[in-house]
Amino acid sequence: MEGGQPDEIISESQTPAHWRRRRAELERWADRDKISRGAKRVALLQGVEVDAELLEALRLLNEAGVGTEFSCAGVSPLDEPEDHSLYAYVTLVDSEAARSFVEYASARMRRRLLVSYEPERRRYDLSSFMLGQNRSFCLLLEACAREFARSAHRQREE
Repeated sequence: MEGGQPDEIISESQTPAHWRRRRAELERWADRDKISRGAKRVALLQGVEVDAELLEALRLLNEAGVGTEFSCAGVSPLDEPEDHSLYAYVTLVDSEAARSFVEYASARMRRRLLVSYEPERRRYDLSSFMLGQNRSFCLLLEACAREFARSAHRQREE
């Protein structure tokens, strides 16, 4: 923390029991043998390589005026922490549209979603909260992005 401003603000939707469960799952995962079952699938979005599982969600968010920076689906066993990410995540550039989407997704996904905000970088990180839920996280995020984009489109038409 510099200048009295925290480096990162974590949403308060998780209970202490949820955090304990998450740590226990992480410990079990770290002790397990990692077996690769297939390569990560990627696709291009505006000339940038992204995980195919997040392509539509990212496209919809961008269409709705929510800028995205980084993402990782983390659904392949190849996505080990040494190589990529344990948790699926999407980074959003702070804006009115991004704040609206974070509020909407938080209400819809509740405890499955971990939201952190970095004030200095002015960005949100939205990630799956538990291990092994990355694919469903990607699908839920896409559903949220689809409904959010529809709503934004309807508002523009009015």
